[in-house]
Amino acid sequence: MAPMIILEPAGGCLCDEPVRIAMRGLAPEQPVTLRAALRDEKGALFRAHARYRADPHGELDLARAPALGGSFAGLEPMGLLWAMEPDRPFWRLIKRDVQTPFVVELEVLDGHEPDRGRLLARAVHERHFMAPGVRRVPVREGRVRATLFLPPGNGPFPGIIDLFGVGGGLREYRASLLAGKGFAVMALAYYKYDDLPKSTHIFHLEYFEEAVNYLLSHPQVKGPGIGLLGISKGGELGLAMASFLKGIKAAVFINGSVVAVGNTIYYKDETIPPVSFLPDRAKMTKDGLLDVVEVLQSPFVETKSIIPVERSDTTFLFLVGQDDHNWKSEFYANEISKRLQAHGKEKPQIICYPEAGHYIEPPYFPLYKAGMHILVGTNITYGGEPKPHAMAQVDAWQQLQTFFHKHLGSEERTIPAKL
Repeated sequence: MAPMIILEPAGGCLCDEPVRIAMRGLAPEQPVTLRAALRDEKGALFRAHARYRADPHGELDLARAPALGGSFAGLEPMGLLWAMEPDRPFWRLIKRDVQTPFVVELEVLDGHEPDRGRLLARAVHERHFMAPGVRRVPVREGRVRATLFLPPGNGPFPGIIDLFGVGGGLREYRASLLAGKGFAVMALAYYKYDDLPKSTHIFHLEYFEEAVNYLLSHPQVKGPGIGLLGISKGGELGLAMASFLKGIKAAVFINGSVVAVGNTIYYKDETIPPVSFLPDRAKMTKDGLLDVVEVLQSPFVETKSIIPVERSDTTFLFLVGQDDHNWKSEFYANEISKRLQAHGKEKPQIICYPEAGHYIEPPYFPLYKAGMHILVGTNITYGGEPKPHAMAQVDAWQQLQTFFHKHLGSEERTIPAKL
């Protein structure tokens, strides 16, 4: 039998789901190298490799066989995906068109030389972002610029607004995946997209209020309140939304902030000015990257920059990477918790992930450890170690789904992933 790669499910799967990778037709205990490569929509190449040894029957199953080195080591069935690194330095893997899959090319080479071995087998694996029946609906309603993803059926479904960080534009890949879990999820742009503002200096919460009202009034969205999901700057703005706006029942923030950072937040006649930058506190890492985790002034010194979360009646979940070097996410989450409890509000749930960095993405995305920070104007370290960060992403994804199902009043469900 010629060597062959076995993938289950064979026709590809959703991007947040594991794939079983196995081989048969090898020689008994044959040493091999597995390589994985993925090219994003900008042409950037991401790659990983690992060395293995076949069993006495000439078979290899990544769920049972430990990697003997390479991009990772040990029993890591999904390591060839989460351990990928870009050929371009400081490049982040982002899905821009959720209607097409990422295509992963898998190769098996004879021996343990990742660039020299004879090619034994090749396979292609597709990782999709929209479950069967999920509908993608562009939104241009009033000032709101967004994309709404609806599960199959008529609903009504629990609604969630999804906010990303300072990269701007419209990121849809998290919303499209979550719609496959039974939620109506609106990926909301708020700057650097279409006719929206080009900069982050000023944010008016009336824009976000318009988005909340649009989602609440949608015939396929179940009330009386919606959820918020935000990461980084999206967490900061989401916290402001939960503090000032009505109709937000549950919120999950991933490595957010308790203060306004780099922008002024306005709502009606109230203003939250940005906290001061203290550039002298920036440090250089041994890799020559800027570490900015200490450059923001303490909220205890500039209390006017604190977002007044104590006004909120929202139920919160904070997901925290303890090695976040973008800002002090764990400290901020704990300060939010203290402020809520000091005002008689419910203690929020905080889940901390050791050695996880700033960008906690859906499962199996590779770690974005360092890259350009728009507000800083140079490459910085975002923190995290590949394996614990990958484990954090798998757990955080399940935690936020469970939280939203519980607090938005819906049944947990997964749409069959026949693609």
